[in-house]
Amino acid sequence: MKQEIDISNDSFDDILSMLKDRYGYDFKNYSKGSFLRRTHRFAREIGATSSFDLKHQLLNNELVFKHFLQEVTVNVTELFRDPVYYKDLKGKVFPILASYPTIKIWHAGCSTGEEIFSMCILLHEAGLLSRTKIYATDINPSNLEKAKKGIMKMNLMKDYTNNYHQSGGATDFSSYYTAMYDHAIISESLRSNIVFLHHNLVTDAAFNEFQLISCRNVMIYFNKDLQNIVLQLFYDSLSSLGFLALGLKETIQFSTVHEKFSIVSKNNKIYRRID
Repeated sequence: MKQEIDISNDSFDDILSMLKDRYGYDFKNYSKGSFLRRTHRFAREIGATSSFDLKHQLLNNELVFKHFLQEVTVNVTELFRDPVYYKDLKGKVFPILASYPTIKIWHAGCSTGEEIFSMCILLHEAGLLSRTKIYATDINPSNLEKAKKGIMKMNLMKDYTNNYHQSGGATDFSSYYTAMYDHAIISESLRSNIVFLHHNLVTDAAFNEFQLISCRNVMIYFNKDLQNIVLQLFYDSLSSLGFLALGLKETIQFSTVHEKFSIVSKNNKIYRRID
């Protein structure tokens, strides 16, 4: 059994400062307890013998850092995760999006693409996909490469099919992907309007004006200061009366921008910019 190394607060802060200087990733305002646990797990995995050894490997081996980035950025996702959220999206947001001649959507923290593909399927069924441009962004380039391919494990498709039907889908779900041995590939026609971009919510600015921004289950890993920064970024990136969708455990209630939004769905954390 690999022994856990001791990472003091000073050593941890030094590692975070080094990562920012060396690679441009600023993790200092991530929730410290959660991020430190994931850093310890990564250190055990690579067999680091001390905090100095961990820092040395991260600083001098870019492949180690890429592995670190994959491990510490949480990538828990699935097709039609939280089906009740998608029901509200279809019933309360899509009818208003339908009034726009062109629809622009930002999926921030898109991970490996499952939520994007879920959105595309719903947009297709609502007759909106052909006039929608979806910008899918993530901090992790490896996630973006996986998402671009639209490939997922075939043994997950049964659960995904159940999620789809619970979200109100009525079509044969298998028509949206091609089975290839032990993998499924999401239909290219569903992916054709997606633009995949590397974007860091901590350091990068707004880059467009959107009618809907979806950032679900990302900010739970940020501290309050960073949550406020990111929510202001989303506000600045929304068109007038645009929608913001967060994860079920996230809220704008105690943020600095909460008065700038109305509540569309309290349970499913969908909000609308007031002006």
